[in-house]
Amino acid sequence: MLEKHPKSLKLVFKHYPLSGIHKFAVNAAIAAMAAGKQGKFWEFHDALFTNHSRLNEEKVQEIATQLGLDPTRFETDRRDSEVADLVNRDYREGSQLGIRGVPTVYINGKQQRRWSPQSLEQAVEAELQKKN
Repeated sequence: MLEKHPKSLKLVFKHYPLSGIHKFAVNAAIAAMAAGKQGKFWEFHDALFTNHSRLNEEKVQEIATQLGLDPTRFETDRRDSEVADLVNRDYREGSQLGIRGVPTVYINGKQQRRWSPQSLEQAVEAELQKKN
């Protein structure tokens, strides 16, 4: 959809680490943000989800190495309070919205109950029609 409507759509990703389910969730979100500072957010994100059942510090370091991240910069960015603050702010926003799980998808402020590719495409097209 982003390729089809590059000037009309914007994807916004918010962190909602489920630390009650996974004790490493917050650390993983912060690591993804640090990787993003080197242009590798989505690659890191995808690797985290691929390895969700094995996440720990060693796995995060392994992913960072596999993606060719500068290790010094990665560690500095992981310790940056602004990165942690952003993850925490996203989580608070999600809590205020009543989000209970992930992924949760919103289109123009409306939570999508069905988020198959076809359902999302229909919802996006409907919103674009309203705009025109």
